[in-house]
Amino acid sequence: MFEILAIHWNADPVILSLGSLEIRWYSLLFISGFILGWFIFKWFCKREGISEKVLDPLLYTLLLGTIIGARLGHCLFYDPAYYLGSWKGFFEIFMPWKGGLASHGGTLFLFFAMWWFARRWGPKNDFDFLWLLDRLAIAVPFAAMFIRLGNLFNSEIYGHVTDLPWGFIFDRRGEVDPKHPTQLYEALSYALLGLVLLLLYKNRTKGLYRGAYMGIFFTVLFGMRFLIEFVKEDQVGFEAGMALNMGQLLSIPFILCGIGLILYSYKKKIPVEAVHPEKPKAAPTHYAKSLNK
Repeated sequence: MFEILAIHWNADPVILSLGSLEIRWYSLLFISGFILGWFIFKWFCKREGISEKVLDPLLYTLLLGTIIGARLGHCLFYDPAYYLGSWKGFFEIFMPWKGGLASHGGTLFLFFAMWWFARRWGPKNDFDFLWLLDRLAIAVPFAAMFIRLGNLFNSEIYGHVTDLPWGFIFDRRGEVDPKHPTQLYEALSYALLGLVLLLLYKNRTKGLYRGAYMGIFFTVLFGMRFLIEFVKEDQVGFEAGMALNMGQLLSIPFILCGIGLILYSYKKKIPVEAVHPEKPKAAPTHYAKSLNK
């Protein structure tokens, strides 16, 4: 009965093969998320009078920070025994194409990458670290949505057996029972969060101060991640029998950080939008002085 109601998922993760070169859905969706983020940031810059010269270095910093952090997060959080137990495993840390990226690691490393970027580019362009984090909080949920859709095309990171009518049977993984499509649960929740934050920002919602957007992002996104993990299959063997899996344990600090940022924003009450200092007026010339006489 469950199988009749379920959706058979047998999507090919490869879009196009050119000899040994494969173009995969995951890679295309991963890059698409960053491209969309670039255009969202371009809108931020136009709206707030920030130079668009920061966009390209920001994109490169985001890409490198996300990939490096997500790769390190996977290796160190989920399988340190393998990656640190031999030279072969150690060198595979630097081979992300072999698979294995962890969103918590990507988020943590990105936090420090944005701190560096704000120190490098912020003073000349009238923005600071919190301003940058708030804009990331609006753009990143859409990129995260694309990444989870990529996981769906890879038939990975799915949930436990379910009797719900939208359960997916992942044929390419040899599954015969419907499973929770947790990739879609996360993708939809991230998209909804991004839309809500975008509307709050667009409407210049009163009562939100600098840091609040990132606080809401951390609290809601990782709160949803924490809940969805209850119906998700274990990603690694050592999670079997744990009351809370690794994804949930790693989400808790981000939720607490989000609550802390919201409280901090209300304490400081710094305006959300960039504030450009007034340029000093030029001293009147000798000719102008003579006209005023």
